[in-house]
Amino acid sequence: MDPIPEGHVTLEGSVSPSEDPEKVLRAMLKVLADGNLEEERSTKRILVRSDEASCLTGVRDQLRDRSVRAAAFRLATRARRGDETVLMLNRQAASEGLVVLCGDESESPLGPFFLKLASDRLDELLGWLTDYEEGYSTSTRRPS
Repeated sequence: MDPIPEGHVTLEGSVSPSEDPEKVLRAMLKVLADGNLEEERSTKRILVRSDEASCLTGVRDQLRDRSVRAAAFRLATRARRGDETVLMLNRQAASEGLVVLCGDESESPLGPFFLKLASDRLDELLGWLTDYEEGYSTSTRRPS
């Protein structure tokens, strides 16, 4: 298995007054693999963070298994700002342990979860996450 590039991962979700914050947190934890995760909660928002990109292993596996690697790469590239990017995930699907990408916030009725990735090696991290060839350059090649 390829080494996992270093990166900072944050999964962020809002909590509406009608939602149980514990259920929101459980859905978020179904997205990220076990590991060194830190939680931060407020009445309106929950953050789950890790400095270990290995927590994305389940996301990576689902992107591959659901054949949406190219879509994930395209959405992450479009949202990229320097060494950071964000993917939106459908929160209802996440509550069932499924990673379903959203191209727009309206695609998740209660609001999406925001999966934020930051790394000084973001190209490598996105390559690993979306299962691209080693040495893939986001500016020169397209996903297969």
